[in-house]
Amino acid sequence: MVWTWRYEKADGTVVAPAGGQEEEFAGQGDAETWIGESWKELAEGGVDTAVLLDDGREVYSMSLHEA
Repeated sequence: MVWTWRYEKADGTVVAPAGGQEEEFAGQGDAETWIGESWKELAEGGVDTAVLLDDGREVYSMSLHEA
C-alpha cells in the first residue's frame, strides 16, 4: 500500500505538489506525521485542503487553514 496526499484549492481544483514530485509513504502514520510538519508551508503555497489517499482511495480530507 502506498499513502499519498492530494492537494486542492478551496474550489476543489487539484494543486501540483511543490517541486512537482509527489511524496509517497509506507503507512498512514508516516503520511500524517509529514503533513503535520509541512501543512503551514503548503498553505502558504496556496493549498487549502489536503486529501489523504491509500493506493488512490480517498481516506479523508482536511483544511490547512488554522481555525
